[in-house]
Amino acid sequence: DIAALRPLLLNAYLPNLRVVIARDEAGVIHGFLGVDENRIEMLFIDDVSRGKGVGKLLLKYAIEHFGANEVDVNEQNPQGVAFYRHMGFEQVGRSELDGQGNPFPLLHMRLG
Repeated sequence: DIAALRPLLLNAYLPNLRVVIARDEAGVIHGFLGVDENRIEMLFIDDVSRGKGVGKLLLKYAIEHFGANEVDVNEQNPQGVAFYRHMGFEQVGRSELDGQGNPFPLLHMRLG
């Protein structure tokens, strides 16, 4: 599934999003976030950078600068669900399929 998403990410998704990249002083990328209107479409943090505040920094930036207040999270990603809940998001709905029609349930969340 990840291999199939790679070309979509590069050619269809990223060019249509406002993207914010978290880099350190040496230019090393630790994560990035993509926003479409008020919806967080993607938030990826490098494994070695998790738990160090990178996701929180990117999310706060998206909320403050883009008015982001909605996100869909894969239900099978308990770490992601817990992160958004910790940041004040609440579940407002659920879908059985993901955006590509695959059987990966999504939780629809909104900033409370």
